[in-house]
Amino acid sequence: MHGDLERVIALQRLDTAAAAARKKLAEAPEREKAFDARLDAARQKVADAKAGLAANQEARRTIEKEVAVHQGRLSKYRDQAMAVKTNQEYHAIQHEIAHAQGEVKKYEDQILERMVEADDLAATIKSADAALAAEQKTIDADRRKIQAEDAEMQKSFDALSAERTALVASIDKRVLAIYDTAFARRQGIAVAEAKDGICTICHVRLRPQVFNEVRRNDAIVQCDSCQRILYFVPLAAAQPSQPS
Repeated sequence: MHGDLERVIALQRLDTAAAAARKKLAEAPEREKAFDARLDAARQKVADAKAGLAANQEARRTIEKEVAVHQGRLSKYRDQAMAVKTNQEYHAIQHEIAHAQGEVKKYEDQILERMVEADDLAATIKSADAALAAEQKTIDADRRKIQAEDAEMQKSFDALSAERTALVASIDKRVLAIYDTAFARRQGIAVAEAKDGICTICHVRLRPQVFNEVRRNDAIVQCDSCQRILYFVPLAAAQPSQPS
């Protein structure tokens, strides 16, 4: 195989691997945002539950004030009942007492409802706190794992970059210019296999004389359609024999 053709094939593999590594490393901020969003959601559940309990307690205090007001009235009416002189006054006071007792019971029932609700909210807070702690633990572990993976990816990327620098220095400048132009214009794919008379990237059929030239792998030949550098994989290389 032509030396520079072999080298640009290797260069394409390096650039493809480096692009994948670069993309993976560039995703780090988005992964951090995703982690923060998960924690924020878990924290919000805790905050909502605590806010619900605070509202419950505030409502209960308001109801307790109403109970105190009606208990005060009930006490006043009972005192008045001791001093009435006529049946009409007595019946009127008894009516007020009954009404006050009804109000006290109504508000005491509401207090009981708030107490039951408070127990449920306290359980929700406990559950939300536990879920937050578990989420924090999971995210911390995920962060450590990803940070280790990113560190390895960075080492790999640095090694690829060093290998690329050495490889580029060995490629003819004219060939490298062809590669760089195709690389820039074709979304990072500058080299393509020719198979069955077709460029396997742009899928355009090659002229017979062009395909024949590519098959020899002894020159830099570009696809007439996409301008990528073409190479050919002989059948024996593409389908290695299986051991008996």
